[in-house]
Amino acid sequence: MTWLITGGAGYIGAHVARAMTGAGERVLVLDDLSAGVPARLPADAPLVRGSALDGGLLKRVLAEHAVTGVVHLAARKQVAESVAQPTRYYQENLGGLATLLEAVAEAGVERFLFSSSAAVYGNPDVELITEETPCAPVNPYGETKLAGEWLVRAAGQAHGISTVCLRYFNVAGAATPELADTGVFNIVPMVFDRLTRGEAPRIFGDDYPTPDGTCVRDYIHVSDLAEAHLAAARHLSGQSGDLTVNIGRGEGVSVREMVTVIGEVTGDRRPAVVEPRRPGDAPVSVASAARAAGTLGWSARRGVREMIDSAWRGWQLHHH
Repeated sequence: MTWLITGGAGYIGAHVARAMTGAGERVLVLDDLSAGVPARLPADAPLVRGSALDGGLLKRVLAEHAVTGVVHLAARKQVAESVAQPTRYYQENLGGLATLLEAVAEAGVERFLFSSSAAVYGNPDVELITEETPCAPVNPYGETKLAGEWLVRAAGQAHGISTVCLRYFNVAGAATPELADTGVFNIVPMVFDRLTRGEAPRIFGDDYPTPDGTCVRDYIHVSDLAEAHLAAARHLSGQSGDLTVNIGRGEGVSVREMVTVIGEVTGDRRPAVVEPRRPGDAPVSVASAARAAGTLGWSARRGVREMIDSAWRGWQLHHH
Protein backbone atom coordinates (compact mmCIF):
# COMPACT_ATOMS: atom_id res chain seq x y z
CA MET A 1 0.00 0.00 0.00
CA THR A 2 0.94 3.63 -0.50
CA TRP A 3 -0.49 6.20 1.93
CA LEU A 4 -0.90 9.87 1.05
CA ILE A 5 -0.66 12.05 4.19
CA THR A 6 -2.01 15.54 3.67
CA GLY A 7 -0.49 18.05 6.06
CA GLY A 8 2.28 15.55 6.66
CA ALA A 9 5.00 18.17 7.27
CA GLY A 10 3.09 19.70 10.19
CA TYR A 11 3.59 19.01 13.88
CA ILE A 12 1.19 16.05 14.08
CA GLY A 13 1.61 15.06 10.44
CA ALA A 14 5.37 14.59 10.68
CA HIS A 15 4.93 12.33 13.70
CA VAL A 16 2.37 10.29 11.77
CA ALA A 17 4.66 10.08 8.73
CA ARG A 18 7.55 8.87 10.89
CA ALA A 19 5.44 6.31 12.74
CA MET A 20 4.09 4.89 9.50
CA THR A 21 7.40 4.77 7.62
CA GLY A 22 9.07 3.33 10.71
CA ALA A 23 6.54 0.51 10.64
CA GLY A 24 7.28 -0.27 7.00
CA GLU A 25 4.39 1.61 5.34
CA ARG A 26 5.03 3.52 2.12
CA VAL A 27 4.21 7.18 2.62
CA LEU A 28 3.85 10.22 0.36
CA VAL A 29 3.26 13.69 1.84
CA LEU A 30 1.20 16.56 0.43
CA ASP A 31 1.66 19.87 2.26
CA ASP A 32 1.35 23.52 1.25
CA LEU A 33 4.01 24.38 3.87
CA SER A 34 1.90 27.16 5.38
CA ALA A 35 2.65 25.52 8.74
CA GLY A 36 4.68 22.51 7.65
CA VAL A 37 8.47 22.14 7.71
CA PRO A 38 10.08 19.84 5.12
CA ALA A 39 13.00 19.01 7.44
CA ARG A 40 10.58 17.23 9.77
CA LEU A 41 9.91 14.51 7.21
CA PRO A 42 11.66 11.14 7.15
CA ALA A 43 14.01 10.73 4.19
CA ASP A 44 11.87 8.00 2.62
CA ALA A 45 8.67 10.11 2.55
CA PRO A 46 8.62 12.21 -0.64
CA LEU A 47 7.02 15.66 -0.39
CA VAL A 48 4.64 17.20 -2.93
CA ARG A 49 4.07 20.88 -2.25
CA GLY A 50 0.42 21.74 -2.78
CA SER A 51 -3.05 22.17 -1.32
CA ALA A 52 -6.01 19.86 -0.82
CA LEU A 53 -8.01 22.58 -2.61
CA ASP A 54 -6.13 21.85 -5.86
CA GLY A 55 -8.23 19.12 -7.45
CA GLY A 56 -6.05 18.76 -10.53
CA LEU A 57 -2.91 18.28 -8.47
CA LEU A 58 -4.65 15.74 -6.23
CA LYS A 59 -5.79 13.65 -9.18
CA ARG A 60 -2.27 13.63 -10.66
CA VAL A 61 -0.65 12.70 -7.35
CA LEU A 62 -3.10 9.89 -6.61
CA ALA A 63 -2.59 8.41 -10.07
CA GLU A 64 1.19 8.88 -10.45
CA HIS A 65 1.99 7.40 -7.05
CA ALA A 66 -0.67 4.64 -7.14
CA VAL A 67 -2.05 5.81 -3.79
CA THR A 68 -4.21 3.20 -2.04
CA GLY A 69 -5.05 5.05 1.19
CA VAL A 70 -5.27 8.64 2.45
CA VAL A 71 -4.61 10.13 5.90
CA HIS A 72 -6.13 13.62 5.84
CA LEU A 73 -4.56 15.94 8.41
CA ALA A 74 -4.36 19.21 6.47
CA ALA A 75 -6.66 21.80 8.05
CA ARG A 76 -6.75 25.07 9.90
CA LYS A 77 -7.09 24.31 13.61
CA GLN A 78 -7.08 27.38 15.87
CA VAL A 79 -10.35 27.97 17.70
CA ALA A 80 -9.97 31.73 18.17
CA GLU A 81 -8.97 32.18 14.53
CA SER A 82 -12.02 30.17 13.45
CA VAL A 83 -14.28 32.53 15.41
CA ALA A 84 -12.67 35.54 13.73
CA GLN A 85 -12.51 33.96 10.24
CA PRO A 86 -15.37 31.46 9.94
CA THR A 87 -15.65 31.63 6.14
CA ARG A 88 -11.95 30.84 5.77
CA TYR A 89 -12.33 27.81 8.03
CA TYR A 90 -15.32 26.47 6.15
CA GLN A 91 -13.67 27.10 2.79
CA GLU A 92 -10.32 25.50 3.65
CA ASN A 93 -11.38 22.71 6.02
CA LEU A 94 -14.55 21.60 4.28
CA GLY A 95 -13.73 22.78 0.75
CA GLY A 96 -10.37 21.02 0.85
CA LEU A 97 -11.93 17.86 2.23
CA ALA A 98 -14.66 17.82 -0.44
CA THR A 99 -12.10 18.32 -3.23
CA LEU A 100 -9.91 15.56 -1.82
CA LEU A 101 -12.77 13.09 -1.43
CA GLU A 102 -13.86 13.78 -5.00
CA ALA A 103 -10.36 12.95 -6.26
CA VAL A 104 -10.17 9.88 -3.99
CA ALA A 105 -13.46 8.53 -5.33
CA GLU A 106 -12.43 9.13 -8.95
CA ALA A 107 -9.09 7.37 -8.39
CA GLY A 108 -10.73 4.36 -6.76
CA VAL A 109 -8.89 4.79 -3.45
CA GLU A 110 -10.69 2.64 -0.88
CA ARG A 111 -9.27 3.75 2.49
CA PHE A 112 -9.60 7.16 4.11
CA LEU A 113 -8.54 8.27 7.60
CA PHE A 114 -9.83 11.66 8.77
CA SER A 115 -8.28 13.83 11.47
CA SER A 116 -11.19 15.03 13.60
CA SER A 117 -11.28 16.59 17.06
CA ALA A 118 -12.90 16.45 20.48
CA ALA A 119 -14.13 19.94 19.53
CA VAL A 120 -17.06 18.18 17.83
CA TYR A 121 -18.52 17.47 21.28
CA GLY A 122 -18.63 21.08 22.49
CA ASN A 123 -19.06 21.20 26.25
CA PRO A 124 -20.92 18.04 27.29
CA ASP A 125 -21.77 17.64 30.96
CA VAL A 126 -20.43 14.10 31.36
CA GLU A 127 -17.51 12.57 33.28
CA LEU A 128 -16.25 10.55 30.30
CA ILE A 129 -16.95 11.45 26.69
CA THR A 130 -17.80 8.38 24.62
CA GLU A 131 -18.22 8.28 20.87
CA GLU A 132 -22.00 8.23 21.49
CA THR A 133 -21.94 11.50 23.47
CA PRO A 134 -24.05 14.00 21.47
CA CYS A 135 -22.03 16.39 19.31
CA ALA A 136 -22.70 20.10 19.80
CA PRO A 137 -19.64 22.12 18.71
CA VAL A 138 -19.39 25.68 20.06
CA ASN A 139 -17.07 27.27 17.49
CA PRO A 140 -16.56 27.21 13.70
CA TYR A 141 -13.48 24.98 13.99
CA GLY A 142 -15.49 22.28 15.77
CA GLU A 143 -18.33 22.74 13.29
CA THR A 144 -16.02 22.11 10.33
CA LYS A 145 -14.71 18.95 11.98
CA LEU A 146 -18.21 17.60 12.64
CA ALA A 147 -19.41 18.46 9.14
CA GLY A 148 -16.18 16.91 7.84
CA GLU A 149 -17.06 13.64 9.58
CA TRP A 150 -20.51 13.71 7.97
CA LEU A 151 -18.95 14.28 4.56
CA VAL A 152 -16.36 11.51 5.01
CA ARG A 153 -19.03 8.99 5.99
CA ALA A 154 -21.36 10.02 3.17
CA ALA A 155 -18.59 9.77 0.57
CA GLY A 156 -17.55 6.42 2.01
CA GLN A 157 -21.04 5.03 1.66
CA ALA A 158 -21.51 6.47 -1.82
CA HIS A 159 -18.21 5.28 -3.25
CA GLY A 160 -17.31 2.16 -1.26
CA ILE A 161 -14.53 3.84 0.71
CA SER A 162 -13.69 2.44 4.16
CA THR A 163 -13.33 5.34 6.60
CA VAL A 164 -12.06 6.11 10.08
CA CYS A 165 -12.56 9.42 11.93
CA LEU A 166 -10.16 9.98 14.84
CA ARG A 167 -11.35 12.50 17.44
CA TYR A 168 -8.19 13.86 19.08
CA PHE A 169 -8.19 15.26 22.57
CA ASN A 170 -5.36 17.61 23.74
CA VAL A 171 -2.04 16.85 22.04
CA ALA A 172 1.37 17.65 23.55
CA GLY A 173 4.99 16.53 23.52
CA ALA A 174 7.41 15.53 20.77
CA ALA A 175 9.17 12.37 19.64
CA THR A 176 12.38 14.38 19.17
CA PRO A 177 13.14 18.07 19.84
CA GLU A 178 13.26 18.74 16.08
CA LEU A 179 9.63 17.62 15.72
CA ALA A 180 8.25 19.80 18.52
CA ASP A 181 5.27 22.10 18.06
CA THR A 182 6.53 25.60 17.28
CA GLY A 183 3.15 27.31 17.71
CA VAL A 184 1.99 28.99 20.93
CA PHE A 185 -1.67 27.99 20.94
CA ASN A 186 -1.97 25.19 23.51
CA ILE A 187 -1.41 25.15 27.26
CA VAL A 188 2.12 23.67 27.34
CA PRO A 189 3.78 26.06 24.83
CA MET A 190 1.71 28.94 26.22
CA VAL A 191 3.16 28.38 29.69
CA PHE A 192 6.66 27.90 28.24
CA ASP A 193 6.29 31.20 26.40
CA ARG A 194 5.28 33.05 29.57
CA LEU A 195 8.14 31.59 31.58
CA THR A 196 10.69 32.31 28.85
CA ARG A 197 9.63 35.97 28.92
CA GLY A 198 9.94 36.08 32.71
CA GLU A 199 6.18 36.17 33.26
CA ALA A 200 3.95 34.05 35.46
CA PRO A 201 1.75 31.33 33.88
CA ARG A 202 -1.92 32.20 33.51
CA ILE A 203 -4.88 30.11 34.63
CA PHE A 204 -8.26 31.11 33.23
CA GLY A 205 -10.71 30.51 36.05
CA ASP A 206 -10.23 28.63 39.32
CA ASP A 207 -13.88 28.36 40.37
CA TYR A 208 -15.00 25.44 38.21
CA PRO A 209 -16.75 22.44 39.84
CA THR A 210 -13.55 20.36 39.75
CA PRO A 211 -11.24 19.14 42.56
CA ASP A 212 -8.93 22.17 42.40
CA GLY A 213 -11.29 24.60 40.68
CA THR A 214 -9.46 24.60 37.32
CA CYS A 215 -10.52 22.94 34.06
CA VAL A 216 -9.72 19.25 33.62
CA ARG A 217 -8.56 17.93 30.26
CA ASP A 218 -7.35 14.71 28.65
CA TYR A 219 -3.79 15.16 27.34
CA ILE A 220 -2.16 12.75 24.90
CA HIS A 221 1.46 12.48 23.78
CA VAL A 222 1.83 13.17 20.07
CA SER A 223 3.83 9.93 19.67
CA ASP A 224 0.88 7.97 21.07
CA LEU A 225 -1.39 9.85 18.66
CA ALA A 226 0.88 8.92 15.75
CA GLU A 227 0.76 5.27 16.79
CA ALA A 228 -3.03 5.52 16.88
CA HIS A 229 -2.95 6.60 13.23
CA LEU A 230 -0.83 3.59 12.35
CA ALA A 231 -3.28 1.31 14.17
CA ALA A 232 -6.22 2.95 12.37
CA ALA A 233 -4.51 2.65 8.98
CA ARG A 234 -3.94 -1.04 9.53
CA HIS A 235 -7.54 -1.43 10.69
CA LEU A 236 -8.63 0.11 7.38
CA SER A 237 -6.50 -2.37 5.46
CA GLY A 238 -8.56 -5.25 6.80
CA GLN A 239 -12.02 -3.78 7.39
CA SER A 240 -14.80 -2.10 5.46
CA GLY A 241 -17.43 0.40 6.59
CA ASP A 242 -16.84 3.36 8.88
CA LEU A 243 -15.45 3.81 12.38
CA THR A 244 -15.30 6.81 14.73
CA VAL A 245 -12.84 6.69 17.64
CA ASN A 246 -11.78 8.96 20.49
CA ILE A 247 -8.02 9.29 20.87
CA GLY A 248 -7.09 10.18 24.44
CA ARG A 249 -5.65 8.65 27.58
CA GLY A 250 -8.97 8.42 29.42
CA GLU A 251 -7.45 10.33 32.34
CA GLY A 252 -8.12 13.89 33.40
CA VAL A 253 -5.42 16.38 34.42
CA SER A 254 -6.29 19.84 35.71
CA VAL A 255 -4.77 23.03 34.38
CA ARG A 256 -3.21 23.71 37.78
CA GLU A 257 -1.67 20.22 37.81
CA MET A 258 -0.21 20.81 34.35
CA VAL A 259 1.27 24.15 35.42
CA THR A 260 2.80 22.47 38.49
CA VAL A 261 4.49 19.75 36.42
CA ILE A 262 5.72 22.34 33.91
CA GLY A 263 7.30 24.22 36.82
CA GLU A 264 9.02 21.05 38.02
CA VAL A 265 10.36 20.22 34.55
CA THR A 266 11.56 23.75 33.73
CA GLY A 267 12.76 24.61 37.23
CA ASP A 268 10.65 27.79 37.12
CA ARG A 269 8.03 27.34 39.83
CA ARG A 270 6.67 30.87 39.98
CA PRO A 271 2.99 30.80 41.00
CA ALA A 272 0.34 31.13 38.34
CA VAL A 273 -1.82 34.24 37.98
CA VAL A 274 -5.55 33.49 37.98
CA GLU A 275 -7.55 35.43 35.41
CA PRO A 276 -11.28 35.35 34.58
CA ARG A 277 -12.78 32.33 32.84
CA ARG A 278 -12.64 32.24 29.06
CA PRO A 279 -16.01 31.90 27.37
CA GLY A 280 -16.83 28.40 26.17
CA ASP A 281 -14.36 26.46 28.35
CA ALA A 282 -15.94 23.25 29.64
CA PRO A 283 -15.15 22.29 33.26
CA VAL A 284 -14.19 18.72 32.27
CA SER A 285 -13.32 17.10 28.93
CA VAL A 286 -11.96 13.56 29.25
CA ALA A 287 -12.19 10.78 26.66
CA SER A 288 -13.44 7.29 27.07
CA ALA A 289 -10.59 5.33 25.46
CA ALA A 290 -12.40 1.97 25.49
CA ARG A 291 -13.28 1.83 21.79
CA ALA A 292 -9.73 2.61 20.69
CA ALA A 293 -8.44 -0.23 22.86
CA GLY A 294 -11.12 -2.70 21.82
CA THR A 295 -11.33 -1.94 18.10
CA LEU A 296 -7.87 -0.69 17.18
CA GLY A 297 -5.89 -2.55 19.84
CA TRP A 298 -4.33 0.80 20.75
CA SER A 299 -3.93 2.63 24.03
CA ALA A 300 -1.74 5.53 25.10
CA ARG A 301 1.57 4.55 26.75
CA ARG A 302 3.11 7.90 27.71
CA GLY A 303 2.28 10.11 30.67
CA VAL A 304 2.07 13.83 31.32
CA ARG A 305 5.63 14.28 32.56
CA GLU A 306 7.00 12.63 29.43
CA MET A 307 4.86 14.99 27.31
CA ILE A 308 6.19 18.04 29.11
CA ASP A 309 9.83 16.84 29.26
CA SER A 310 9.88 16.24 25.51
CA ALA A 311 8.01 19.46 24.70
CA TRP A 312 10.46 21.47 26.85
CA ARG A 313 13.48 20.03 25.02
CA GLY A 314 11.83 21.01 21.75
CA TRP A 315 10.99 24.49 23.04
CA GLN A 316 14.60 25.06 24.07
CA LEU A 317 15.85 23.94 20.65
CA HIS A 318 13.49 26.23 18.73
CA HIS A 319 13.52 29.28 21.02
CA HIS A 320 17.14 29.63 22.15
